[in-house]
Amino acid sequence: MNKSESKYANTARLMDKALLLLLEKKKFEYITVKEVCEKAGVNRSTFYLHYENLCDLLSESVNYITTEMWRQFDSDSTIRKSEIEEMPLQQLKLFTPQYLIPFLNFVKQNKKVFVAAAEEPITFKVQNTFQKLYSEIFEPILRRFGVADWKKNYVMMFYLKGTFSVITEWVKNDCRETAEEIAELLAGFV
Repeated sequence: MNKSESKYANTARLMDKALLLLLEKKKFEYITVKEVCEKAGVNRSTFYLHYENLCDLLSESVNYITTEMWRQFDSDSTIRKSEIEEMPLQQLKLFTPQYLIPFLNFVKQNKKVFVAAAEEPITFKVQNTFQKLYSEIFEPILRRFGVADWKKNYVMMFYLKGTFSVITEWVKNDCRETAEEIAELLAGFV
């Protein structure tokens, strides 16, 4: 990457972060280009060199935060698809601290973004993130347990809604408990 590409990418990251900070305070539809520029420390012409409108920036920001979340799962402590296939069935669980802890740590570091995504799941493309989690972790586990295809969606909705409610309550309580405590609690339900 040359210097101008690096500068372009850095400016884009500044605007991504500015939008995410603004989303902590107000809904997307009430955020203006002017506010993003002020928060990022760039001028409007720079904004329009990068994006046509705020929706373009939002799309990029969602991709940025999703990439950051997935980086939490790149560590050696997270479960891999190959491990799911090889793990003895009696040790296999749908939710384990092994992959809950990285996710919970990410949520704790990004509480306001989590709340914004919970309030506006379509804007934040929550379904896309869920689909990746489902295909990478949950579907292989459900398949190993022999859950019929027609039941998989119901099983996932049952567990995800409950998990989401626990995490939402944890965030409302300012994440007083550790990620490890919440992961242990959630893993104990299944």
